Amino acid sequence: MSYHSFEDLDVWQRSRVLVREVYQRTEGFKDWSLRDQMRRAAVSIASNIAEGAERNANAEFQHFIGIAKGSAAELRTQVYLAMDLALIANEAGLRMVEETKMLGAKLEALRRSLIRRQPPKT
Repeated sequence: MSYHSFEDLDVWQRSRVLVREVYQRTEGFKDWSLRDQMRRAAVSIASNIAEGAERNANAEFQHFIGIAKGSAAELRTQVYLAMDLALIANEAGLRMVEETKMLGAKLEALRRSLIRRQPPKT
């Protein structure tokens, strides 16, 4: 995995797209609490990828990737809840669920590549 900046990472770029979708899909929510929680979780994914990449320490990057992965799972749960409450149409919600699953898988792959790049402990 080679990159110059977090902006080069596909997982970060895709998380930005997801933030826009979450904001658009939650625009009309009357449940402000769920709306805000979904927005915060989506923003957290992109933000933690960026923060970890800029820490200049492999172990810290891995840590922040783990946080981003957790935020993707949190958002996926919230999308399911929004569908259960008929706040988001099932078709749109299922697309968002699939995107969070894909982001989680990509984040795990990134985390594993960072582990492989660590120098062996002596």
